[in-house]
Amino acid sequence: MSSIGHQHLKNNMADTMNALPFFYGNITREEAEVYLRQSGLTSGLYLLRQSRNYLGGFALSVSFSGRIYHYTIERQPNETFAIAGGKSHRTPMDVIDYHSQEMDGLVCLLKKPCNRPKNMQPKVGPFEDLKDKLIRQYVKQTWNLQGAALEQAIISQRPQLEKLIATTAHERMPWFHGAITREESEPRLQCGSRTNGKFLIRQRDQNGSYALCLLHEGQVMHYRIDKDSHQKLSIPDGKKFDTLWQLVEHYSYKPDGLLRVLTDPCPRPDGDSGKISQHQRQNDFYNITSHSSRRDSDNLNPYETSVCDNQAVDKEAMPMDTKVYESPYADPDELRSSTVDRKQLFLEDGELGSGNFGTVIKGTYKMRRTEKPVAVKILKNDDNSPAVREEMLREASVMQQLDNPYIVRMIGICEAENLMLVMELAELGPLNKFLQKNKHTSVKNITELVHQVSMGMKYLEEHNFVHRDLAARNVLLVTQHYAKISDFGLSKAVAEEQNYYKAKTHGKWPVKWYAPECINFFKFSTKSDVWSFGVLMWEAFSFGQKPYKGMKGTDVLQMIESGKRMDPPANCPPEMFDLMKTCWTYKVDERPGFSVVEPRLREYYYDIAQ
Repeated sequence: MSSIGHQHLKNNMADTMNALPFFYGNITREEAEVYLRQSGLTSGLYLLRQSRNYLGGFALSVSFSGRIYHYTIERQPNETFAIAGGKSHRTPMDVIDYHSQEMDGLVCLLKKPCNRPKNMQPKVGPFEDLKDKLIRQYVKQTWNLQGAALEQAIISQRPQLEKLIATTAHERMPWFHGAITREESEPRLQCGSRTNGKFLIRQRDQNGSYALCLLHEGQVMHYRIDKDSHQKLSIPDGKKFDTLWQLVEHYSYKPDGLLRVLTDPCPRPDGDSGKISQHQRQNDFYNITSHSSRRDSDNLNPYETSVCDNQAVDKEAMPMDTKVYESPYADPDELRSSTVDRKQLFLEDGELGSGNFGTVIKGTYKMRRTEKPVAVKILKNDDNSPAVREEMLREASVMQQLDNPYIVRMIGICEAENLMLVMELAELGPLNKFLQKNKHTSVKNITELVHQVSMGMKYLEEHNFVHRDLAARNVLLVTQHYAKISDFGLSKAVAEEQNYYKAKTHGKWPVKWYAPECINFFKFSTKSDVWSFGVLMWEAFSFGQKPYKGMKGTDVLQMIESGKRMDPPANCPPEMFDLMKTCWTYKVDERPGFSVVEPRLREYYYDIAQ
């Protein structure tokens, strides 16, 4: 990926695939063979289609010596793609490129793409049409989100949500009747129309076993659907599928061992939500996504997915599962106040951190209806300097105007034995220190966190705030998968018509994170924050190393002025280093804003996370 100025930003891998002229989308194996025959069946002629068995997978259809061969390209657990038994590649396109040079298990080299007929778009599967609506509905109901918080949740967690929705979508289908018995299923199919091929699916037990019930000549046939150790679903000796809706889609176009194809879905009786086993939902959800429980357990919804507290410790809870995703004042019964009553604030022993201003310690703030774990910044001002107090109050003033899931929120100021700033708690601490201690953190995880920072910065950009101290030390982690921007001591609100803030004098500045115009002309803007963000990305992908290690500020400036930039961190994806270099564009007017940086990061994250 090169210059972003002219590049059309895609939302995910699906958009990338749809742009390939030889990608046909959700067509069947038989349809693929028709297209290849129409194009002459020359050896090495090939097309790519969406897998109808495996989530996120593809299928390659190739002609050789008058015959057509089909190969599944599976998405591997480490987010790579491979033909069974073959080498792994980062994308399906890389698989194609490789097999145009090496047979490596194929019947022949891939020589010529069989492009789609003119004006034909890739075929969209039935689930794709439902997906966006289901994701929005799921997030809204599960976490009780709306407005900007809902939109941010969907953007930052879309790859995880797509997988989750795909594996629970059957619960919304009319043909899924939940945990009914064999005896209950038969009158349902024999009631009303008695069309051959009328069907329903019921849940047999709590271990992921189902049954396909099919009407044939007035009789109901029952086919067991088992789940194997890899969570694949299949009728005995039949094809394996990732989801029930894929299984239904397959047997709706060919019997493939059944007495007949599936035709009419048997609707559930009015008011019957399918008697879906709570335990089954928990197991399905936990096994596939390892996500934690819903936040609002009192508000039951069609996607009941809570995970019992006594289950294995969750390592991938979504940000929305945490207590600090939504504003503490999202509940209308909690009245927003700029001050915190000292009697309601309970401090714990031990520091979370310290600095020139004083210390940060953990505490609990008892609100009207809930208790919130908080971080309390306590001013250490032994000589009662009004300047120090002013600086802290200025930070509080900036923070109280911001409300975004990826920015540490200010809860209030407490004037007591000391001046205290009460803020949301991000217990895992600074990003750089976390990565220094956790060198096993995956590229996917790092990209996820960096993307969340870009979302928070895009919010600041939209609200005309300049951070002026963006660095990995000022990104705090709520969980391993949830980052928040903090430390607004240097931040400024800028007038819309001006777009920048001009400092009166050079202060004690983090020069290694600063754009050249900040150091040379004391000018700060969203674009200078973008430069700092590039340095933050470098820190993240180098697992918390110090940028420009061993160099003084003056040396750094000379290096930048000469056109040189830092080398890429070891094993840094080239796409990410390319984005860093774009953030380090010397001329302010040519440097992108976060409105461009965030979608580009999003595109890469979706590609590797799906």
